[in-house]
Amino acid sequence: MRKSTPAISESIKRIDALGKVTGETKYPGDIDIDGQLWMRIKFSERAHARVISVDKRQAEALPGVVRVFTSCDVPVNEYGLVIKDQPVLCGPGGDKVGTDVVRCYMDMVATVVAETDAIARQALDLIQVEYEDLPAVFDPEAAMDESAPRLHPDSPGNLAAQYRIRKGDMAAGWAAADVVVEGEYDTTWQEHAYLQPEAGLSYIDEEDRVTVIVAGQWTHEDQEQIYHALDLPPERVRVIYPAIGGAFGGREDMSVQIVLALATWILRRPIKTQWSREESILYHHKRHPIKVRARWGATKSGVITAIYSEVIGDAGAYNYTSNKVLGNAQLTVSGAYEAANIHIDTFAVYTNNIPSGAFRGFGAPQALFAAEGQMNRLADALNMDPLELRLINSIRDGSLGVVDTPFPNGVTMPQVFEACGRESWWRETAAGWSLQSPAQPADATKRRGRGLAGGFKNVGFSFGFPEHCWAGIELRGSAEIEHVVLYHAAADVGQGAHTALMQMAAAAVGVSFDQVEIVASDTATSGSSGSASASRLTFMSGNAIRGAAEIALQKWQDEERPARGEFMYHPPPTTAFDPVTGKAEPNFAYGYVAEAVEVEVDIETGQVQVLEVVCANDVGKVINPQQLQGQIEGAIVQAQGYALMEYLVSREGRIQNPYLSTYLIPTSLDVPPKVKSVVLEHPDPIGPWGVRGMAEMPFLPLAPAIAAAIFDATGAWLDSQPFTAEKVVKALRRHGIGAV
Repeated sequence: MRKSTPAISESIKRIDALGKVTGETKYPGDIDIDGQLWMRIKFSERAHARVISVDKRQAEALPGVVRVFTSCDVPVNEYGLVIKDQPVLCGPGGDKVGTDVVRCYMDMVATVVAETDAIARQALDLIQVEYEDLPAVFDPEAAMDESAPRLHPDSPGNLAAQYRIRKGDMAAGWAAADVVVEGEYDTTWQEHAYLQPEAGLSYIDEEDRVTVIVAGQWTHEDQEQIYHALDLPPERVRVIYPAIGGAFGGREDMSVQIVLALATWILRRPIKTQWSREESILYHHKRHPIKVRARWGATKSGVITAIYSEVIGDAGAYNYTSNKVLGNAQLTVSGAYEAANIHIDTFAVYTNNIPSGAFRGFGAPQALFAAEGQMNRLADALNMDPLELRLINSIRDGSLGVVDTPFPNGVTMPQVFEACGRESWWRETAAGWSLQSPAQPADATKRRGRGLAGGFKNVGFSFGFPEHCWAGIELRGSAEIEHVVLYHAAADVGQGAHTALMQMAAAAVGVSFDQVEIVASDTATSGSSGSASASRLTFMSGNAIRGAAEIALQKWQDEERPARGEFMYHPPPTTAFDPVTGKAEPNFAYGYVAEAVEVEVDIETGQVQVLEVVCANDVGKVINPQQLQGQIEGAIVQAQGYALMEYLVSREGRIQNPYLSTYLIPTSLDVPPKVKSVVLEHPDPIGPWGVRGMAEMPFLPLAPAIAAAIFDATGAWLDSQPFTAEKVVKALRRHGIGAV
């Protein structure tokens, strides 16, 4: 029995900690059922082609092969998180136009179910697929040309989405500017690199439901996509999440869920599959590559007068969440700043590359890389301290956003900037803020510099999505409440969500943490919680838990034993962009972050070492301080990889480095020697106990802060992420720095 502990703002040990460190906890790949079959997937061999035929005869003749499934076996051959634009299996047959076309290498053409994994693998090579090659396009700007091959017939210009903002008078804005800075910023794909590759197990349960045990981020969304494709009633499909070995947005979209369910529903046998690391990198979506062309103007006193941006995102072959990600990029590409005159055009573009989708930050890291790059250039052009410039222009309560409507109450961007400066290397005097320069190394080939960046991001789903979260609370006991059961569908993807939810349940009911248990992540026991994404889970779940607890406590007062309360929380509504002006009320809550970094640059080799990071976050209210610190430090290391080393190479739609030996991510030896977490608690007006979501926020500004620090050290700007040694050397040599 755990020791009785206060529930809120205490570093309660995670409920899954012991099982994970001892290896007893089971992930999907660890779970087996007697008599299970094995599945392997035949992926596309073309970037863009029509599938003329799939000959499975040799494969099915192989001893031990139970069945080969093709497009003809899928009742409703379509799926997609936002738009159902992707076939479950590509091939001839079926009623929907376009399901016979593969549009990228991650499309599935067939699945093999066999008695063993080895037999299933062997059978894949025996499936003969005949293709008719189609013209392909891999550059999003080329794809927008009317002469480019079209991936989807209902998407002129290969546009998955197009947005615009027209605010104020741009001519007046440029006329008022004393300084104008221009920049072009490029970001590339990022691999999620979660530790547990895709895996799953499907079976028919005792109520004749096709049941899929898998790792995901939203059980009920997985359920919806399965029952839609199988043309089944919702109650005939069940999804269960066991332990999940990381997600970061990479498990929002389907991988093995539908094909496992399809095969089990037809064969009435348990079936298991597990991808290799190579398959995981090759066949799930990535962070969006985004190009931003920017032009900003400001007065000599530092007031921003005009912002122009063009934002082009590579959606890859299917939408996934591209229309939402690029919407978020549009919202953040002008930064956390007020400006009277703004002109932004944003495009999500289909190509024959790997699909792009959700990844921690959801478009904001790419957009803020440009926005904060522009702010640092303005500070340099104006000979003004970068923190001082930000505070002059920062959004605050009552500010009109880029969408020409006020931010929700509780804007704390100035406080976050000031806290970051105060806790790092800035000093405030009567003349304003000023950065203190670092001491330089004795080695003449090493130079040190400091940089700053900040930003904001939504908490919860945006742009009119019907946001919701369900919770159930059951109170058990006689005269006193002795035991509390929390029912919730929330996915704990490694962030400790279930522990935090139990802390909030204990606080809402008024009992100690050790009196609470959780029944979680099973569509058969809970209503929909929404996704473990958008930094929303603590915020949304806390409000749902409080509502359910209030109902259950009232029933308890009325002598009902056990007393059960259920509550579906709906936050304030949001609205989509106006198609002409971009005006909207896009979000009901935000999180705010600023980061300062110190780096050391080797001007001969181009190697950049991050020496220290100071990260200031307004979290509203801390639920579990230790887990909060873990989120901050983990995000910083992941963002450091994005900024400096993670370089996914794709040639004509094919990933060239699908291994962790060639796609490099940070290890423990790459963690900055010092990471300082500065936590602010300004309550969000509608957050439970004042909570704001924060899991994504520490990722957002690190890349532009590192770029600013490299400039401070060397005088060279880096506009293309990642800042590999080769890129840094080239930038230095262009500025006449280092060896000839």
